[in-house]
Amino acid sequence: MKSSEHITLYELNRLVKEVIECEMPNEYWVEAELSECRESRGHCYMELIQKDEQSATPIAKASAKCWAPKWMVIRPYFERATSQHLHAGMKVLLKVYPHFHEAYGFSWIVTDIDPTFTLGDMARKRQEIIRQLKEEGVFDLQKELRLPLFCQRIAVISSQTAAGYGDFSHQLDDNTYGFKFHTQLFPAVMQGEGTSQSIIAALGRIFSKCYENPEYSEDSDIPFDCVVIIRGGGATSDMSGFDTLELAENVANFPLPIITGIGHDRDESILDMVSHIRVKTPTAAAALLIDHLKGVLDTIDGAQSLITHYAQQKLSTMKLRLVTAQEILPKLFSMVKTRQEAKIDSLSNRMLSAIQQRIVEHQARLHSAEERIPILINRQLMAEQHHLQLIEEKTKALDPSLLLARGYSITLHQGKAVKDVSTLQPGDEIETRLAKGTIHSKVITS
Repeated sequence: MKSSEHITLYELNRLVKEVIECEMPNEYWVEAELSECRESRGHCYMELIQKDEQSATPIAKASAKCWAPKWMVIRPYFERATSQHLHAGMKVLLKVYPHFHEAYGFSWIVTDIDPTFTLGDMARKRQEIIRQLKEEGVFDLQKELRLPLFCQRIAVISSQTAAGYGDFSHQLDDNTYGFKFHTQLFPAVMQGEGTSQSIIAALGRIFSKCYENPEYSEDSDIPFDCVVIIRGGGATSDMSGFDTLELAENVANFPLPIITGIGHDRDESILDMVSHIRVKTPTAAAALLIDHLKGVLDTIDGAQSLITHYAQQKLSTMKLRLVTAQEILPKLFSMVKTRQEAKIDSLSNRMLSAIQQRIVEHQARLHSAEERIPILINRQLMAEQHHLQLIEEKTKALDPSLLLARGYSITLHQGKAVKDVSTLQPGDEIETRLAKGTIHSKVITS
């Protein structure tokens, strides 16, 4: 059933407005986290949120506005005090009063912001990040690296259009010593909410170029000596992107030395703390690289002078030794000559004595041989004569005439003794010798 009494939405909203204005006439300090913050036509529009401390689940949300007249005073004061601009994720302490508009609904109107509360929360977050980095053991890793002696190949992370990058490059190119530096820009966003992720992505590109290139090996030379992160021309209040845990971990673990010159004179950012060297400005980063190379050059020049000094000192010493040697050498030569001549004379006398002794020995041996040779010859002749007599007796014993005298005969065929009858053929003429006479025969059968 429809009620006969009703009101319009406008009347209802106006009633709510009157109730709020009557029941909540005061201003309140409220602690909240910004989930969104934007400016439009000079006004600032915020979305406030409160999260459960355990689960981080939102448990309260509200809209807030700061009108242009107030915002023009609050904003510069807050940014000077905190070196930060209002951004999502920041915890703030706002002074607000409730406002309900018939057409636009409820919102909190901001009349003041306490920067000390935000500074305390920022400090707490920074300390928590530092504590975590130290627990991980990476906080001082960059400090353990060393800039190469000839640090001339520089990977630069900066905005391509930043004035600081131009100043950095100009100072390196026009250095008074004529040093040659080779730089390569890896563009990145250097202010705003995307700063941290953009710098991390640039570091990833540098790492890939150095260590993930197919041509890279442990024996090959990587293309960069260090990395420089510079920022110039940005607002000093836009530094929150340099205070994130993820960026700090990437910088701390990077294998090349990282120099930061992000252009602020107040408290160090966490990025500055974990970097190898922190300077204030891009031009200071360039000056650091130039001074480093100048220091190396001075060391080389000093070493060269020292080497030259020691070489000249050594030459003087050697010249002095040479002069001394020239004076002593004739005396030493005379002494050596005398000694060697004495040795030669001694050897000569020993050789003559040895030769004479050997001659006497050989003459004695020859004289002994002369006396023994006739005796040996006679003995040999007698032995040979006896041997001939034995041969002669054996020869006489084998004389065929003796055999014939005993009644034996010898049959010859063609002047050769016949020993086998099968060697004869019918018709062969044979000769038979006897002790007295010879018989000639012809073989009929064999």
